[in-house]
Amino acid sequence: TAQSLKSKNCLLQKLEAVETLGSTSVICSDKTGTLTENRMTVAHMWYESAIHDAIPHTERRRRPSSKGWDALALVVGLCSRTTFKDGPENMNKKIIDRTCNGDASEAGLLKCYELEVGSVMECRNSYPKIFEIPFNSTNKYQLSIHKQPKKDGYLLVIKGAPEKIVELCSHYLDNHGKEVPRDSAFMDQFNAAYTQLGNHGERVLGFAHKYLDVKLFPCDYPFDPDHADCFLNDLCYVGLVSLLDPPRAAVPRAVQVCRVAGIKVIMVTGDHPLTAKAIGRKVGIISPGVSTLDEVGNANAHEARAIVVHGSDLAKKQDEELDEILVTYPEIIFARTSPTQKLRIVEGCQRVGWVVAVTGDGVNDAPALRKANIGVAMGITGTEVAKQVSDMILLDDNFASIVTAVEEGRLLFDNLKKT
Repeated sequence: TAQSLKSKNCLLQKLEAVETLGSTSVICSDKTGTLTENRMTVAHMWYESAIHDAIPHTERRRRPSSKGWDALALVVGLCSRTTFKDGPENMNKKIIDRTCNGDASEAGLLKCYELEVGSVMECRNSYPKIFEIPFNSTNKYQLSIHKQPKKDGYLLVIKGAPEKIVELCSHYLDNHGKEVPRDSAFMDQFNAAYTQLGNHGERVLGFAHKYLDVKLFPCDYPFDPDHADCFLNDLCYVGLVSLLDPPRAAVPRAVQVCRVAGIKVIMVTGDHPLTAKAIGRKVGIISPGVSTLDEVGNANAHEARAIVVHGSDLAKKQDEELDEILVTYPEIIFARTSPTQKLRIVEGCQRVGWVVAVTGDGVNDAPALRKANIGVAMGITGTEVAKQVSDMILLDDNFASIVTAVEEGRLLFDNLKKT
């Protein structure tokens, strides 16, 4: 059976896990890379109060220069560690086909910059990085500070969850590339653009900058991540970039197979609720014609068969309230969640009597993977820590492979009962 599963991209770490697989009643799955292809390409940008399509990735041509686009492109280029993997074989490929050091979102942004602006390394060499705060699931942003070319002073660039970045901004770049105070009209435009892009199922990132005052931050200023408050304020919002990560072709059928087999599929993602819901509908986690609670409103809550729970709302709920959500709604998505909340969701599923399989790839996913009845680590994107604590490794990172493993487990369970 272990060999049979391995041929289907499921590597069992513990043989007894097969039996548990056969009795799985709920699968808590990540979105990116498991339900989707983990192949991010930039689809749209929002700057100068308008949504712009990305230039087709079959072409390499410069986007027309403007103050708004130039500012956004500079933050995209600088606020990243990602590079193309070295070697003539990789670098001789078309830009869109090159392999990158970094995750799928970062790779998508790098390729967009190279296609629409030019060499990202030239940009980074012109603005030497002197300080950075890497992305983490608590801050939900990545920040770096750079020396400006040909003049004194530093440029701060930041990207992350749009709603988080906009909170840090007192200004925005208007249609003429001028920094003006943030007002309600800007927030209306921002929210409308964010909603439109999110409803397409696109992952949306926000970008901002700040030219630091030379008097307050002179040359050799000792920037300290523990005292980020002194420079992480009064930023200027420069725009949004949205990336498309298509659902895996085999996933909608796999979700349907689960439903027929009586297995509940719950999406647990760090993405925005709008993006999560759009992808959830595409893969069938939310069935066609089914309304979510936010769509029907609390007054008609009895009509909703699906719910999208924001991580900030989940943080306010007691365990009993979480358990009630789990048993009340047949179709559930948890969005903007942290790894700690993933563990809470697993514990909630177990409290209501379900046998839980959960997917994870990061170091922070280890507690949830360990707690679940079946911890499923990603073979391609998974960290060594995640793989070590898991019961099974998906060699292709594909949700459909989990369903294959559950079917195999049920078959074995049936055969054992017959003997």
